[in-house]
Amino acid sequence: MYLLYLSMFYSICQVVNMIYYYVIGNLMASLREVFAGNLKKKRKKCGFSQANLAEKVNVTTHHIAMIEITRNFPTSDLMERIANALNIEVYELFIDEKSSLHKELEHFRKEIRNDMQQVLIEYFEKDKIDNFEDKFSTAVKPKHKNKK
Repeated sequence: MYLLYLSMFYSICQVVNMIYYYVIGNLMASLREVFAGNLKKKRKKCGFSQANLAEKVNVTTHHIAMIEITRNFPTSDLMERIANALNIEVYELFIDEKSSLHKELEHFRKEIRNDMQQVLIEYFEKDKIDNFEDKFSTAVKPKHKNKK
């Protein structure tokens, strides 16, 4: 039963994430501006200069600079290399964090997560927690060696 609840929790979280990023992705004012701003912010957060990032993704510093000022737009392959170099997912470069909808959906996501945690807590607080504690204490019971 516990695995069923965890499976349901995981599935719900995945659906919420997909809806969240689909809505955010479709309501951005300017794809290039959002991408460029996020690239610059996340690059600096990682402590990379444009030259460092360019070297990591095998392009020129000028190309990275042109992307950050919206003159160029990267190919999907370059987006993946940039995301890997910054240790993020590609979609994170497209999220408009200034949008009020983004804030509302982030709040909604946190509420769902808290509600799901509460459901799991209530499930274990009933009669199942006793069985879990018995099994857990038996499984981790230290074995004492006789001193001779």
